[in-house]
Amino acid sequence: MEIDGPLAGDPLQPLPLGALPPLPPLRLAVVGHVEWVSFIGVDHLPVAGEILRASHSQDLAAGGGAVIAVQLAKLTGQPIPFFTALGRDRIGELAAEQLQGLGLDLQVAWREGPSRRAVTFIDTSGERTITVIGERLSPTAADPLPWASLSACDGVFVTACDGAALGLSRRARLLAATPRLGLELIQTTGLQLDALIGSAADPGERYRQGDLDPAPKLYVGTEAQRGGFSWPGGRYAAFELPSPPVDCYGAGDSFAAGVTAGLAAGWSRHQALSLGCLCGAACVGGRGPYDNQLQLAAP
Repeated sequence: MEIDGPLAGDPLQPLPLGALPPLPPLRLAVVGHVEWVSFIGVDHLPVAGEILRASHSQDLAAGGGAVIAVQLAKLTGQPIPFFTALGRDRIGELAAEQLQGLGLDLQVAWREGPSRRAVTFIDTSGERTITVIGERLSPTAADPLPWASLSACDGVFVTACDGAALGLSRRARLLAATPRLGLELIQTTGLQLDALIGSAADPGERYRQGDLDPAPKLYVGTEAQRGGFSWPGGRYAAFELPSPPVDCYGAGDSFAAGVTAGLAAGWSRHQALSLGCLCGAACVGGRGPYDNQLQLAAP
């Protein structure tokens, strides 16, 4: 994606962790989806007819909603309420058990259908390719979940829900979301987001100025190792990694969690983006989304 005009010029350099203020006590929550992901390490992505031997594999409860919620728990040291939906099957039960063990206050709408699965190949450069299996399960306002508690939150991030649940989430002081929630769904509610954060390179997360009315107060488009850009604002740089990335899965979601926590804390755009960059850079240093996420507070 070529950026010119007001986004051209030298990018904003992210601040190191020592230059950021401590996060104040925050009440944060996530509304979104879970996928049971099989992570498979390979030398390279397979081509037609090829048989590869995996270097490693693991199965985890992941997906954007889960990754953001766990990163927020590691930043705040608090059990993060996570409003989600899972199939009433063995995968759903395993996912719930894992996510609770990762520090989440799980609020589950159980579905009679199967939980969504995914297969992710990670090559030796750390790049990942994701194939999802089944429909994304989303919590809705009709589910008997403690939706009223969101009105007491300093910030809520949404990856999947219906329009009515988005309206309930809007009662929080700050509301952030991914474009994967669905621009059409956001538009039909008429709500203004405080932040819309997504990959500028992923067609499924594409957003252009004018796509939403009212426009989000802040849009951040990530571009992996190139950093990214924001409206308003401009380009920002990424941190230089101390070593080659191990696994890029979850880096963008960890970034979104960091930005959301910074904004909910009342930090400046520069400070919030810097925390996001720190979270994204930390995530790529470990296998899977949780192994090396930035931890600022003990649970």
